[in-house]
Amino acid sequence: MSARAFDPYAAVSASSPRQFLYALNPLAKVVGVAPAMVLLIFVRDLATPAVFLVLSLALIVAGSRVTWRTAALLFVALPVGMLAIGVGFSLWVDASLVDDTRAALQIGSWTLYQGALEIGFATALRLGSIVALALIGGLTTTGPDLVRASVQQLRVPYRIGYTALAAFRFVPRFGHELSVIRAAHRVRGHHGGSGPFARIARGWGYIVPLLAGAIRHAERVALAMDSRAFGAHTTRTERHLVPFRTRDTVFIVVSIAASAAIFVLFFPWQLP
Repeated sequence: MSARAFDPYAAVSASSPRQFLYALNPLAKVVGVAPAMVLLIFVRDLATPAVFLVLSLALIVAGSRVTWRTAALLFVALPVGMLAIGVGFSLWVDASLVDDTRAALQIGSWTLYQGALEIGFATALRLGSIVALALIGGLTTTGPDLVRASVQQLRVPYRIGYTALAAFRFVPRFGHELSVIRAAHRVRGHHGGSGPFARIARGWGYIVPLLAGAIRHAERVALAMDSRAFGAHTTRTERHLVPFRTRDTVFIVVSIAASAAIFVLFFPWQLP
């Protein structure tokens, strides 16, 4: 019997030439959107984050492979989360600060003002646009590639980088071992049933073998690193190269220029 688990850190590749985001260096996708993400923290209007949100979603759709999971995240989970945040922050706004605006909803003596809605949904749009910008790289980059790029381009010590790389690999490993343990328990008929107590019993039975497997895997990783003289030299050769090309520079320049143009056009800061 074989068990397969989804590997979130498996290599990703473009299925068509238009999916250019996969071919970019991970650091380029971070540097290109980082200034806009930082500046969006300080804006208070509705238009600026809305423009960044729309452009980010358009870039993801145009430059990456959109699966049903990605579509659900971008067009269902993200809008629903923004709606919940917008309504929640609107209710938390002090009414005395916005009582000079028009009333949007009134229930008895309680009034929800239009100014409160603007503040709440401005916050929601700001957070949503920051998340959308982060997803440009998050949906098209794997953790190992980001670590390799940091070691190769940013000169992060490989002792730190490859330790993080080994930690990344623990996640799919745990998923695989959990699926194997579940299959073994089903074959042996342990904790059968579908009620809540049966689920708790099954979950409790997974803890010990999963912990034992994690310890064995950690020991094997440590022995493998020691056998390869990990940490004995200041530098190491790299099997998987993540180069920084001209297209990465172009992406950074275009992204920063577009962000600057949006901020200059809308100028969301009120100066005295």
